[in-house]
Amino acid sequence: MSSFEAQIEKSRKEVAEAQSKMTELSGRIETARSKMAQGTDITLDIENASLEDVHAHSDMMNANIAELILGLDDVTAGFSKDFDSMRSKTGWEKVVGIFSKKRAEMMRQERIRTASIEDKLQDLIGKSNTISTMLTNQLQALEGHKEQVQANLATTLADREAAVNSLELIKSELLQLDPKIIELENQLSAETKPKARAILESQLAAVNSNYNELAQQEQVKLAESQTLERYIEKGKTWLDSLQNQAATQMVLINKLQTDTKQRVVLYDALSKSLKTAQQQDVAHQINEIGVATDKEAQVAMAAIGAATNTRMAEMMESHEDHIVFARKVLEEKVKADERFARRFEKIVEMHDKNAYGQGQG
Repeated sequence: MSSFEAQIEKSRKEVAEAQSKMTELSGRIETARSKMAQGTDITLDIENASLEDVHAHSDMMNANIAELILGLDDVTAGFSKDFDSMRSKTGWEKVVGIFSKKRAEMMRQERIRTASIEDKLQDLIGKSNTISTMLTNQLQALEGHKEQVQANLATTLADREAAVNSLELIKSELLQLDPKIIELENQLSAETKPKARAILESQLAAVNSNYNELAQQEQVKLAESQTLERYIEKGKTWLDSLQNQAATQMVLINKLQTDTKQRVVLYDALSKSLKTAQQQDVAHQINEIGVATDKEAQVAMAAIGAATNTRMAEMMESHEDHIVFARKVLEEKVKADERFARRFEKIVEMHDKNAYGQGQG
């Protein structure tokens, strides 16, 4: 297994582990929701629903996938050596050319015709699609967790609103009982007749019992409101984290899709251009896509068009659509690269310095 394929496999495992951590955290929140519906204390579940471990695994996963994407760019750039070798003659072809230029050119054409660049490009596109599939699956998992957490959060917000309303009602009833208690206590202190005192004591005991019951309910509702508040904060934080992770995945997917489009154009144009040795300069210029060589490509194509016959002009016209589309893809790639660079500057720095888990909150 090549180093790049091993890195892809490593990223697969990290994606699976990150998804497992997300599922575990969402599961704790879901368990808390079930327990809360049954009236069970959910404090422990909420306190254990920590995001730090999830963030650590997500950062590591994204750092390695970012490195994979950068690695794809490096592999693409490495194709320039293959194109250079096709543009120039080998040592043996130069020796043969001393005696027969025609024979040397035929040898060069045959070598170009059997070149394996197409297979290498297909392999590169396949790797791009593999990484894109991993990212897409991860994005779907994130969206699923986000919907689940949003539903839980909406229910919890409604529960807390109801708890706060009940708490306010209990407080209001307690405030109404205070004057009654004070009044009965004053009457009792001033009353000297045993019968009247017995009646007042009974009334005061009933009011005090009601007061104590309401005070107990106040404590219960206050504890419920505080627990729900912690639950809401955990839900909000987890939801925000899921949204940020989803945004990260979309940036990565956007860059990969743009890169893959570019490589498909490169493959298609190259497979047509390599049919004749006369078009090797054009093939070389197509390889330089994304390296600001559009002007050089135009000059090369103009030179070929001016120097060839009508058949060659028709062949060049067939390249127009490829070049126009390639420029459009190039513009998309520049934008995607800028977003990618902004998003993953920190991730790549963490990866290079092996600074995972530092500064996590």
